[in-house]
Amino acid sequence: MILTSSLTTFGRYCLFISRVFSIPDKWKVFFKRTIAEISKLGVDSIPLVIIISLFIGAVIAIQMQLNISSPLIPAYSVGLATRDIVLLEFSSSILCLILAGKVGSNIASEIGTMRVTEQIDALEIMGVNSSCFLVLPKVVAFLFFMPILVILCMGTSLIGGLIVAIVTDIISVSRYTYGLQAMFNEWYVWYALIKCLFFSFIISSVASFFGYYVKGGALEVGKASTNAVVASSILILLFDVILTKILLQ
Repeated sequence: MILTSSLTTFGRYCLFISRVFSIPDKWKVFFKRTIAEISKLGVDSIPLVIIISLFIGAVIAIQMQLNISSPLIPAYSVGLATRDIVLLEFSSSILCLILAGKVGSNIASEIGTMRVTEQIDALEIMGVNSSCFLVLPKVVAFLFFMPILVILCMGTSLIGGLIVAIVTDIISVSRYTYGLQAMFNEWYVWYALIKCLFFSFIISSVASFFGYYVKGGALEVGKASTNAVVASSILILLFDVILTKILLQ
């Protein structure tokens, strides 16, 4: 029963995506909506990303210093470990899990409200491809801006660790900064950026799907938002494993 329901949902999702990725009726309207979505989904997420990244970077640096106490391990390993943890996991996977809660619920509730208030039905009556008109700008906007958020997260997290080195005496600034530069692998940055593109598509498309097919009233809109966040988080973790196996083998 669960398998049948999952396959049915996946089939509806595929048909939904095929309608989303169609040629917009008016390119001028599409670009205007995309810019608006960049501001709403991307730019408005910057304060959250900065705050979370600063604290996570600081916590990682403190925990690395407290746990790397062996005289056989170089002191600069704290900066090196902090950098690699941020590049490999936090700046892409963990950040996207957090944004799935903020951005995903926002998209699902917005489109779901339009569905229950019959605004989507009105678009369909006017002959507009409502899925393309409403969803494609959100998907494109989030795909475009997500790498910027990831790069911002990388830099802010490392600054968070640097602040710990400056205001405390658990590690010197010179050793921390040397660790940030030691044995740097450029591919880790590209790895994070590639993953975030997949994750941003998952967040925006899955949230739009759950919102688009809401049936009922305000209660169902809330349930759709919750289901969107849960489904997006599970898919992000699944694709995190798959992409890590493919990109880092």
